[in-house]
Amino acid sequence: MDQVLNMIETINGILNDFIWGPYMLIFFLLVGAMFTIRTDFFQITHIRRWLDATFLSVFKDRTVLRTEDRHSISQFQSLCTALAATIGTGNIAGVATAIALGGPGAVFWMWLSAFLGMMTNYAENTLGIKYRYRNERGDWIGGAMIYIERGLHCRWLAVVFSVFCFLASFGIGNMTQANSIASGLQSSFGVPAWTTAVMLMSFVALVIVGGIKRIASVTEKIVPFMAVFYIVGGLVVISMHAEAVPQAFVLIFCEAFHFQAAGGGVLGYGIAVAMKRGISRGVFSNEAGLGSSVMVHAASDVEEPVVQGMWGVFEVFADTMVVCTITCLAILTSGVYDMELYLTAIAAGGEDAVVSGAALTASAFATVIPHGDKFVAIAIMMFAFSTILGWSYYGERAVEYLFGLKGILPYKIFFVAVTFLGCTGSLSLVWDIADTLNGFMSVPNLIAVTLLSGEVVQMTKAYLEK
Repeated sequence: MDQVLNMIETINGILNDFIWGPYMLIFFLLVGAMFTIRTDFFQITHIRRWLDATFLSVFKDRTVLRTEDRHSISQFQSLCTALAATIGTGNIAGVATAIALGGPGAVFWMWLSAFLGMMTNYAENTLGIKYRYRNERGDWIGGAMIYIERGLHCRWLAVVFSVFCFLASFGIGNMTQANSIASGLQSSFGVPAWTTAVMLMSFVALVIVGGIKRIASVTEKIVPFMAVFYIVGGLVVISMHAEAVPQAFVLIFCEAFHFQAAGGGVLGYGIAVAMKRGISRGVFSNEAGLGSSVMVHAASDVEEPVVQGMWGVFEVFADTMVVCTITCLAILTSGVYDMELYLTAIAAGGEDAVVSGAALTASAFATVIPHGDKFVAIAIMMFAFSTILGWSYYGERAVEYLFGLKGILPYKIFFVAVTFLGCTGSLSLVWDIADTLNGFMSVPNLIAVTLLSGEVVQMTKAYLEK
């Protein structure tokens, strides 16, 4: 058994090094850069337009909040459900891990990947609306697999994407999130893992049994609350260390282009390491390029593809530019991060010698907020629970594409059961495999959006000329 596990770990390590290696990360950036250039830097030149059509519209247009179509969800609900899946443990533990293992410079590369990823997500959601269709129950069906099949006319590639999405929903979308909830509640509040498992299974089952309408109804309440809860806490920490904010930005930009490798005798992680950690954690957090959030955006009642594309721009902005940046600045201004200490630890004992991401974030919050570990544990619980709900829908869409409507109920039952394993099991290998599967979703998706890029540009120009 040990030999089999070692073999799986070795194979996964090779695949993971490829999918999160320099060539694929450059591919992520190039696709985002292509859409940015071909749309004349839409995320900057039309910032007022996409903010007005998304975040600001929530306060001005009630049709954005509610829909009369019983087979659709509102635009705001689609955003909340997409954010539910993207704003997860990566925003707390993942960002801290990027800093610990890649240095402060990783933050710059995370920002760059998000800036370009805004337009990748824009393209995905625009195509998602264009090629979606209604199934026999009248529900909207869309996603990367749909525009791969209907746009590229390449069903086998759509099947590949769906298989990766199906498998990833149990790993990165369920077990790893459940494990984070159970670990946080046990270490901070002494709650036994099995108790968390039973409660979590019950809550997940109650929500996902109602389909996308119930999932969206829950996420539109959870997501705004959890985002404000975490952002306010983070801003309190940053404001109490406001004098350190300028130096934090200096450190981020200087270390982003530091060419000295870690352990080489000069302080600095090295530009290659910073790029890898920053870009990969950015993609892991906002999922731009993976093609996952398209499935829920396609369920929106919107009629204009470009409008839903702009919700995709705001999704990445909120996830990375806001929430992840809050985590970064809280860590870098609070004084809990000692770059030289981390460099020495990495050189001496490898990555295992570094304090875990969640613990580093908790230490930062604890400098200002009493029981900072409990605050972060509660935030992780909310973030991870919402991620489970969002990813349950992604997996459901993949199952329906692969097996039809008959596969949905067995999938939901198994999905709920897997949360128990996530809470009670040791998941070091599962985390690694989940990370790999998550990345491999990007391969067929990025190929598709690249080949269909002309349609995205054409739809954008037509919309702007109205």
